[in-house]
Amino acid sequence: MASSKGGVATSTAAAARASDMEKMSVEQLKGIKEQTDLEVNLNNIKTATGRLEVAATSLKDLSLRPQEDVGALTASLYVPGTLDDADRVLVDIGTGYFVEKTMNEGKDYCERKINLLKCNFDQLIEVATKKKTVADEAGAILQAKLRQLAPPA
Repeated sequence: MASSKGGVATSTAAAARASDMEKMSVEQLKGIKEQTDLEVNLNNIKTATGRLEVAATSLKDLSLRPQEDVGALTASLYVPGTLDDADRVLVDIGTGYFVEKTMNEGKDYCERKINLLKCNFDQLIEVATKKKTVADEAGAILQAKLRQLAPPA
């Protein structure tokens, strides 16, 4: 639990951050708001976890399938195929890189990544909440500055 001292320090830091933002130009505030909005998107983490869970399930299913099956080219287009080696898989490790692994190593990789994402999710939510606060503050200050710059109606 956070002590009351931590709460005072946090509110002091927030006040200091807000006063710093008030000194920034409109362009700088737009940049901060856009950047923090991009960083806050937790849907990417949920999507990544979901894809890894589907991959882990697919690997389990693959080991149970016959050597002949159909493969999806698109959501509505399938082709018949034969597996040459069902014991070896290519695992996407990110940024377009694939690593060949055994079926068990592929399953283990997916499970470890899923566990890592789930374990860190609470911490990520906390960070995202703080960043959303910064984005909201920047947005409020930006709107106030834009109202000041707008000609009176």
